[in-house]
Amino acid sequence: MYFLEFLDGGVLGLNGWQLVVAALVLTHITIAAVTIFLHRSQAHRALDLHPSVAHFFRAWLWLTTGMQTREWVAIHRKHHAKCETPEDPHSPQTRGLRKVLWQGAELYMEEAANRETLDRYGHGTPNDWLERNVYSRFTWHGCGLMLGADLILFGAAGIAVCAVQMIWIPFFAAGVINGIGHFWGYRNYDSPDAATNIVPWGILIGGEELHNNHHPYPTSAKLSSRWFEFDLGWVYIRVLSGLGLARVHRVAPVPRVAEPRPGVDVETLQAVIAYRYDLLARYARGLRKTLNEELRRLGLPAAEKRRFAAMRRWLRKADVQALPPAQQQTLRELLGRSGALRTLVEMRAELAAIWGRGSASREQMLAHLQDWIARAEASGIRALQESARRIRSYAPAA
Repeated sequence: MYFLEFLDGGVLGLNGWQLVVAALVLTHITIAAVTIFLHRSQAHRALDLHPSVAHFFRAWLWLTTGMQTREWVAIHRKHHAKCETPEDPHSPQTRGLRKVLWQGAELYMEEAANRETLDRYGHGTPNDWLERNVYSRFTWHGCGLMLGADLILFGAAGIAVCAVQMIWIPFFAAGVINGIGHFWGYRNYDSPDAATNIVPWGILIGGEELHNNHHPYPTSAKLSSRWFEFDLGWVYIRVLSGLGLARVHRVAPVPRVAEPRPGVDVETLQAVIAYRYDLLARYARGLRKTLNEELRRLGLPAAEKRRFAAMRRWLRKADVQALPPAQQQTLRELLGRSGALRTLVEMRAELAAIWGRGSASREQMLAHLQDWIARAEASGIRALQESARRIRSYAPAA
């Protein structure tokens, strides 16, 4: 009889709603471990964690997911290095959204078996006695221990609690973030990959929902960038930092503006390079606004106007060659009708090339920037003039 009562409620004897809360809390600890420890600290070195916190997260991930730090870090670093190419371990752009969304865990395990990936991208991860003799050697034994603990604490319902813990990360992290986070959502930055912000509130996956913010600034410990965005993982990091349990190394630069400078000097160049994603995002908004004005001015037939208006979403992309062939053809037709849009697209490519010239000296880059600003200000195109003013207004990066 006692055994049956034990199976019914476990040591804690929680009711239905209490079990739901307990499952979500336990799962949320796993989410925090993934985003704070694996992602921001280990993969990108955006912060250091106190050894006690780091090891707690490492042990917790062994108990709840069976993931090894070196494997996760190596696969994620390769994702950044080979993003949206056939070598990307989990890009929906090359493998299809359905494949990544529903089989993300399988893709992870497939890449984890690639010794070359681990050797090339897994450096700097823990390699102590526990890692070698426990976490890496007995991969799934931790999950067995967690199942036993859940059964003791929650009775038969512990099986469901454990299942939620085991499923949450493979689906939401490996599936949703790697899949939907490179396929659907909004973009603050025109990064060369397809990363998107799924929603502006990073709660369900601890801030990982803000994936487009992460890709341009992968070494930033903070994933939110606009006033309405919320990164729960960053809240936890600030708490840990306040307690002396974490030390943040880097966050994404926040553009600082002042009165426009009369001259364009090396500090202006450095600010442009630091704030380039902010500049390109504002430039894209100016391009779309100019498109609307040009469509009104040209007085096109309704069908043709709709076809050109559909280019709004594609005008965000700085690399015109990356557009699908059909959109490239439509863009060529559009630019053939509008000199202002053609100038804006051409000068955006020139602007991006300024900081993309790896072999150019600082003096050469500065000369190109000065020439670009002079032509933008003399163009008579409002969007270009606003971009030139923005550049002159950037304060030196702190």
